[in-house]
This record gives sequence, C-alpha cells and structure tokens, in this order.
Amino acid sequence: QGQGSSQSSKALFKSGLGALVPHRIMSSSNPDNALRSSGRPASGAFHPKGGSATNRRSSKNNTRGFEVIKGEDSSTKPLSGEAHAGPALPERSWVAKQCWGLKGIFIQPINLLLLCVPIGIASGKGDWGCLPTFLLNFIAIVPLAAVLGAFTESLSAHTGQMVGGLLNATFGNAVEMIVTINAIRAGLVSVVQQSLIGSILSNLLLVLGMAFLGAGLVNKESTFNATGAGTNVSCLVLSSLALTLPTVYSYMPNATLADEVSLSRIIALVMGFVYVAFLVFQLRTHADLFTGEEAEGEEEEVDLAIVTSLVGLFATTGAVAYCSEFLVDSIEGVSKEYGLPYAFIGLILLPIVGNAAEHTTAVTAAYKGMMDLALGVAVGSSTQIALFVVPFSVIVGWIYDVPMTLNFQAFDATVFLLAVFIASGILGDGVANWFEGLMLCSTYAIVAIITWFIPEAGEAHRMLSANVTAVPPSIFV
Repeated sequence: QGQGSSQSSKALFKSGLGALVPHRIMSSSNPDNALRSSGRPASGAFHPKGGSATNRRSSKNNTRGFEVIKGEDSSTKPLSGEAHAGPALPERSWVAKQCWGLKGIFIQPINLLLLCVPIGIASGKGDWGCLPTFLLNFIAIVPLAAVLGAFTESLSAHTGQMVGGLLNATFGNAVEMIVTINAIRAGLVSVVQQSLIGSILSNLLLVLGMAFLGAGLVNKESTFNATGAGTNVSCLVLSSLALTLPTVYSYMPNATLADEVSLSRIIALVMGFVYVAFLVFQLRTHADLFTGEEAEGEEEEVDLAIVTSLVGLFATTGAVAYCSEFLVDSIEGVSKEYGLPYAFIGLILLPIVGNAAEHTTAVTAAYKGMMDLALGVAVGSSTQIALFVVPFSVIVGWIYDVPMTLNFQAFDATVFLLAVFIASGILGDGVANWFEGLMLCSTYAIVAIITWFIPEAGEAHRMLSANVTAVPPSIFV
C-alpha cells in the first residue's frame, strides 16, 4: 500500500509538473510581451489606438491554483508551484519596480532619437534656420510618441475598461492633438485638415497594407475578426459622410464661411457623441464582438505605479508640445524656401510623426500572426482620429475663434471617401493576403505622388491663413 501511494504521488507530481512547465514556457515566450516596449497593446481587441483591454491579470497569480498534496510516504514533499521553482526570490522594492518599468520603456533602439529633443529645442530657440528646426523636431517627436504611448498603456492598466479606453482616446492621440492645437493657433487651417486626413490615410492604407504584406511573408492567408473590423469601417463611413457633405455644401450658391463654421461645429458635436457611444459599445455592452483570440493569453504584471505613469505622461506631453510648436512654426519657411508643397507636408510628412510607433507595432504583430492586434492598431486608430480628433480640431478652432471647418476641400474629402471604400471591400471577408496589402500600399503611393503635384496648395494655405472669407465659386452656376 505504501508503494502504491508513492507511485500515485509520483504520478501526481508528473502531472502537476507537466501542467506547470507549459505555463512557464508560454509566459516567458509570449509574443505579446515583445510589444509591451512600444507602449501598444498585447490584446487582440479592437481598442482605440490599438489600446489593450485594461482588466489585466497579474502573471504571478497564475501558480496559486496548485494544491499541497501529501502522500502517506513521509518522503513525499508538497506539490506546489514554488516547490519546483527553486528558492523563492525576494520581492522587488517599489523603487526597483519603477526602475525596471522605466527601463522597459526607454531602453529601446528607437529612443536613441530622443537625442534630437534638446537639439531640436535649441534649434528653435537659437534660430538655426527653418529646415534644421523642422527636421530635428520632426525626428524628435517620433520617439516621444512611442514613449507617450507606453506611459498611456501603463496608466490605463490600473483602471477599468471604460476609463482605460478614455485614457487611450485622450493621450493615445496626444501628438496629433497637440500639433492640431499649435497649427490652429498659427492659423494653418489647411495644414491641420490635411494632417488629419493624412493620419487616417496612413493608418488605413499604408499601415494596414504593410501589415498584410508582413503576414503574407509567413502565411498564405491570415484570418482576423471581421465583425470588429466591420464596425470600425462603419464608423469610418459615417465620418467620411460628415466630411464630404460640408465640403459639398461649400459649393452651393450663397453659402458663406459663417454658415460653414456653424454647420461644422454642430456636426462635430454629433460626431463626438457618436464616438462616446462607440466606446460604450466597444468596451462595455458588446466587448465580446471585438475580442480576438490573442486576448486570451496571459499578461504580465504592471511595474509602473500610477504616480510614475502620470509623471512620465505629463512630462512627455510637455516635451511633445514644445517640439511640435517649433515644428509648426517652421512649416511655412520650409515650404517657401525649399518649395515643399503644403499638401505633401500635411498629408504625408506630419502623419509620420504621430504614427511611427503604430507602424512598427502593427507590422510586427501581423508578422507574428496576431492579425486582430494589427487591425486594432491600424483600423482602430483611423476610427479614433476620424470620430474624435477631427471634431476636437473644430472645437479648438471654436475656442481660438479660428474658422476651422469640416470643409476639407474636394481632393481631401474624395481621397478619404475612396480610401474607406477600398478598405471596406478588403476587410469584409475576414481574410488577408499579401496581394491585398500590395493594393493598399499602392493606393497610398498614388495619393502621395498626387499631393506633390498639387499646384494650388500654397495659395490655398495663404488664403486660409489670412482669414479670407470670400464665397468660393459655385459648381452649380
């Protein structure tokens, strides 16, 4: 009987160890954790800006389910998670946890570009010229956007889903919002409009296309959550309608700029309400529709405390605001002295500033087979800019008494509408391949080429900067 009890204990030992070891392997090699350094989500859910579900679970709680099993043989030792992990390590102090968390955020290759932050500020203050100021601050904002996203993700991990979603909505697009505020204060309305459209096009065409290409290098076809993608595309259709109709209205007989401004402010409030409702739908009432299979994986413990995350968040936001101010002030000089079209700066260059971190995250996730995460970054970010940042820009213009309208000009509105049409056709079947990614990237290349050859871009900017209120010629006359 004693021998049978010993064999039974050994069998239980092997089964318990077999259940423990795969967990440890999975926790240490989870590909989701590789994306934590970019400040973007490890979840496959379609959260705003690719934000992760914020009801996180601590990985060190995963071994608490093991029970102590004692056999009749006195030599049999308790079976527990700690029994086979060696001697327990002392728990890290609060300061050590904060240092470890900050190390994970800042010790990244892209953060070498943070050296451009003080140099860019010195360039702006020392009047080194418009081109060095533009380039240095342009490069400086790229790593700042990644760090800002990391602190936002860390802070949202301490909150519930709704608060985390709102944090991602506010600070996830902080770069675009800060650039928008500074540009509107400078009267660069056309640059603001083009940069917002450019951010949507960059995510919807370039990022999504490169993600499909990256996934196509590994798999012939990749599947994703078509329901979540379809809901985001429906929101994009609504936002394209909200931008196209005011543009068409501006060409109607007797339409005035005052009417356009009033109409745009009313529509902006409606779009803001729709976005809040979309957050409730996505994070509360129908969260199961947006959860991908990667969301079921284990998630690591959050090291940064709320205080550390807040300090880092506001410090990085201040640095972004400082650099973006010099960047916006140098746009006009670069365009005049070097002949760089305003349309190209707004539609192509400025979106790279705020979306560089997301580009890397989406392509890396798609290459590793996490298509829901990749689409959450690309399509979810486009939805947030269209339904949140665009109305926000109109409200900022309202505050500063600048005629910021939803009249995004015929070319910008048409490109946006066609991009949503192409993306909806590709995302409708829930299957991705490399050829669809090539089509999306080719579409973005065509748009970039056309923006370089728009002849009236500079003149349109000067008219808007001078607050010219002349009624545009009607197409119906």
